[in-house]
Amino acid sequence: MTAFAREERQRLADLLLQVGPDQPTLCTGWTTRDLAAHLVVRERRPDAAAGVILPPLREHGERIRRATAARPFPEIVADVRNPPWWSLVSNPLLDELTNTVEFFVHHEDVRRGVAGWQPRDLAEDHARAIWRAVQFTGKMALRRVRMPVRIREANGYGEFTVGGESAQLMVVAPAGELALFLSGRQGAARAEVEGPAEQAERLRAANLGV
Repeated sequence: MTAFAREERQRLADLLLQVGPDQPTLCTGWTTRDLAAHLVVRERRPDAAAGVILPPLREHGERIRRATAARPFPEIVADVRNPPWWSLVSNPLLDELTNTVEFFVHHEDVRRGVAGWQPRDLAEDHARAIWRAVQFTGKMALRRVRMPVRIREANGYGEFTVGGESAQLMVVAPAGELALFLSGRQGAARAEVEGPAEQAERLRAANLGV
């Protein structure tokens, strides 16, 4: 049993307390306070979290998130650090499956939200765990682009193609950078996009996030 999700959670909580509630993040329009509140709602209010993917619940979810964000920041971060055991997405049985990439990406949302960041040097087992998850989440994201794309992990962990084996467009990067690219953070991911310029630009501008 690995513990990458738990490690990223603790590192993110430490960083949130270090930078405070008002630092920009990669999530457009969100400060660290907003991002922390999102994570708390995701784990503790499934009725509100569903608004991320169900438009009729979006207003309700955002109202709950704003109310959570209005709480004292240290309390919000404490809830990020200590998820409830009954959470649908963070219970002990599902934590690694649902949160390994989730908390890696949100940790980077904070790290890369201001100038001066550098990519982290991930341990191989951590990078491979992210790559395994990316093969599932990346395929889902790329289906919305509606053009063939090949994804290749830069350290030789593997590759996959969405939209047909004739893909002329290829994204090459380490696993962590692919996780960011394929979750809608293309501008902050250090990834090479190879292929026809028009298609590459379309991919870089595509909405790949949830």
